[in-house]
Parts: sequence; C-alpha cells; structure tokens
Amino acid sequence: MSDVDRLLEIMARLRDPRGGCPWDLEQDFASIAPYTIEEAYEVDDAIRRGDFAALRDELGDLLLQVVFHAQMAREARRFDFGDVVRGICDKLVRRHPHVFGDAVVETARAQTDSWERQKSAERAAKGEHSAMDGVPLGLPALLRARKLVSRAARAGLADGAPPAEEPLTPQRIGEMLFSAAARASRAGIDPEQALRDANAAYEARMRELESRR
Repeated sequence: MSDVDRLLEIMARLRDPRGGCPWDLEQDFASIAPYTIEEAYEVDDAIRRGDFAALRDELGDLLLQVVFHAQMAREARRFDFGDVVRGICDKLVRRHPHVFGDAVVETARAQTDSWERQKSAERAAKGEHSAMDGVPLGLPALLRARKLVSRAARAGLADGAPPAEEPLTPQRIGEMLFSAAARASRAGIDPEQALRDANAAYEARMRELESRR
C-alpha cells in the first residue's frame, strides 16, 4: 500500500459512521474550510522562517485538508481524491503546451502571459466573461485588492487610483498601509472589512466600465 493510499484509508476510517471519530464525523466543507486556510498560512510561516522540518509537517497538515475535503465529496458522490489528482494533472499539461506540446515559450514573462491566456479561456468556458470574475471572495482583503487591480490592468481598464506624486518604495507603502490600519483601529473601524467594502465598490465600477465597451 502506498503512503497516499494509507492516508486515504485513515481518513475514510475517521469518517466511518461505525467506529469513526465523532469530531471528524461532525465536520462538513464549511466547518473545515477555516482549518484549510490556517494550514496554508502555517506552510507560509515555515517557509519564511526557513524551517524545513516544520515545512514538512505543515505540508502534511495541508495535504490532510485536501484529503478531508475529498473524502467528504466522495461520501456525497460528487468526486473523490483521484478526480482531484486527475484534474490538476490535466490542468498542468494544458497550461504548459511548451513542455507537453509543440508551443515555444522562451522567457518566464512569455510563460506568464501564456498562463494568463489559458486561465482566461478556462474562465470563459465556465461562463465567466468579466475580468473581475473568479477572484475568490474569501481572499484576504489586501490580496484580493491586488488581484482585482491586476485583472483590471490586464483588461485595459482604468484602475481608478490617483497617480503617485513621487516613486513609492516598498518601505513607504508598508508605512502607509500600517498607518491606515492604525487610523482605522483608533476610529473603531475594522480595516479588513473596510477594504472588503472598497473592493466591492471597485469591482462594481470595473464591471460598469466593461459593460460600456
């Protein structure tokens, strides 16, 4: 039995109504999702600290989240772990025609452009036609803001941001963000929610611009 098969068998046993773990049996996709996000952050933390022993353990915890979701989907007869693996294998081959096909990509930038075209085609195939479609609402607000602005720029939409009066260094940007968070705290405002609201307004504005083209 492979290590992956053993892990799948353990997860199935934990979810077995006859003798499984009561806590595992009570869970569903929504209740497990926060743990999945937390484990991804712990992987990031281990990488930033350069702790490879911790990284090995955290990657295992993250893999468990994938297996947990796949087991619940299997029980609901929606998909299973094998479907997840086949899906990502197919996607990697499809998005790398220069490796698995005859396309020619000579630079990392060209690969990024090719990747974005592939993703755009995939979104269109799923009925997502706006540049704003498919940006997960569950992302941290600052990360989602960056993705929305990047999508708008690639689509040739004005991002609505005033031009900087002077070049901004990463340190200066960090200071501005920290200052905004501090001011929000003093005002009793949740900065994460405030930025989520700003994201929603920006997204609506970009969709309106798209509709006029």
